[in-house]
Amino acid sequence: MAKKILKYIISIIVVSTVIILLFSRKNPEEKFYPRDYHGIIESGVIKAVTEYNALSYYIFKGETYGFDYEVLSAFAKEKGIKLEMTPEMSFEKRIKGVIEGRYDMIALGTATTSQLKDSILFTNPFAIGKQILIQRNDEDNRIDSPLGLAGKTIHIIKDSPALMRINNLMDEIGDSIYIEEITDYGPEQLLAMVSAGDIDYAVCDERTAKMYMRRFKNLDLNTNISFNQFYSWGVNRNAPILLDSINSWLERYIKTKEYKDLYNEYFKRNY
Repeated sequence: MAKKILKYIISIIVVSTVIILLFSRKNPEEKFYPRDYHGIIESGVIKAVTEYNALSYYIFKGETYGFDYEVLSAFAKEKGIKLEMTPEMSFEKRIKGVIEGRYDMIALGTATTSQLKDSILFTNPFAIGKQILIQRNDEDNRIDSPLGLAGKTIHIIKDSPALMRINNLMDEIGDSIYIEEITDYGPEQLLAMVSAGDIDYAVCDERTAKMYMRRFKNLDLNTNISFNQFYSWGVNRNAPILLDSINSWLERYIKTKEYKDLYNEYFKRNY
């Protein structure tokens, strides 16, 4: 009887040890490498990262829409490849993903700042926009000029182009502006937080913010924080042929009726 119990205990120990070893083994990290145009064509798939919002990429009733999604889909279709688009709300993770080669490109209108040009290659610009202040329609606390931000706390998306603009603005006005950087949230969440009174001020892209005006009717978007900026897609710095391919295609595509209809649908709506 004692031998049977001993065998049972030993078998339990052996099984437990095997299970522990199996689950304690670290899965090898997936490695990514930047790809240029020929590698993408050879694989048959272009991998893009974007932001989930009402302008760039969203899903409605099982169908995928969005300006950036639909334009890049046209590019992929012409090249005979599939489009694999991943939504990522973190600005920092989008940039990092392209640098590491997880994604081939950023398919999202991104302000072409000098700081970002050191990290990625930008396509020719296809839109113009600016950074604006998001605030509630409150006459007592309304800010009509960037000068009014002195001493105020504003919220921005972590590492977004707005950060550089706010830092420059502090130098211009000679006073402090307190910055709270938000991670893993996009413009829609920032607008919702201001609308609900959770925060008082935020800064984000004008084009995207206007897409949500019907939902957040108590917001004011009339105070500009920056001058007009060019917006482009971005690719890895080791993918110059991909950049040239996209640029030459965009040059032709933006002259088509298909592109003009898409542009009017997303950028010239009545808000």
